[in-house]
Amino acid sequence: LRESGVATRCMARRPGSAGAKDLEEAGCEVVEGDVLKPATLGPALDGIGVAYYLVHSMGRGGEGDFEEMDRRGAENFARAASEAGVSQIVYLGGLGEGRSKHLRSRQETAEALASTGVPVTYLRAAVVLGGGSESFQTVYHLIRRLPAMVTPKWTKTRTQPIAVEDVISYLAAAGEQGEWVGREVQIAGPDVTTYGGMMDVMADAIGKRRPLMIRVPILTPRLSSLWIGLVTPVDTGVARPLVEGLSTETVITDPAGMQMFDIEPTGMDEAMEAAVAELESPGT
Repeated sequence: LRESGVATRCMARRPGSAGAKDLEEAGCEVVEGDVLKPATLGPALDGIGVAYYLVHSMGRGGEGDFEEMDRRGAENFARAASEAGVSQIVYLGGLGEGRSKHLRSRQETAEALASTGVPVTYLRAAVVLGGGSESFQTVYHLIRRLPAMVTPKWTKTRTQPIAVEDVISYLAAAGEQGEWVGREVQIAGPDVTTYGGMMDVMADAIGKRRPLMIRVPILTPRLSSLWIGLVTPVDTGVARPLVEGLSTETVITDPAGMQMFDIEPTGMDEAMEAAVAELESPGT
């Protein structure tokens, strides 16, 4: 947004953090705010035309029931946005109509954001291929460390991963006026695969032999998350909700939304190589 000349204000709970300093250096205004503290939202949203909502309470930094916190935070933000005269909220959620707490929370957040009448442009993405993604890091460390693994049924679940740079392009474009404003837009890359197939492509990108996968039907989400916590640095509190959602297909069912944007999605092989390079770069 800054590179395209858009005046950008970023809200952070801790404006003195390293990430906030990077935003300031990029030319953004950084203000203090917390969606769970309604009094902080009015000043943060004052004078804002389009508000991006990229908040999730799951995992590190969250305390208690993340589903309830997500809903409460979105309701607070929706009220403050309405009172401030915000013309549009852009929200990034996930594909899939699963029964997992994680996917359910993403949908409930979208509904809460729309509860006060501010138009919500709801971008729904499949697995995001980027070095900063917790789910991506989970798979990366499994492939890096294990030549063979016992895997549950979800490795056969279909998904349609998308490059993080493409997600950013859709987010930036969604803030402009267009026929997408106020509607749901499903976004994904051009390739449909399975989680097991995605692991194979990641192994190719890392330069390792594709792992031997022994699938068993009795590996529960709880056991899977404990296993992930044991062999990867990903927090178990993050891993379990993510794993519970992996039994749900994340494949586009309505491509009409994507077709409104002049964006050519990146192929999975290229996106995977870029994501691995990002994760392995110094300082990541």
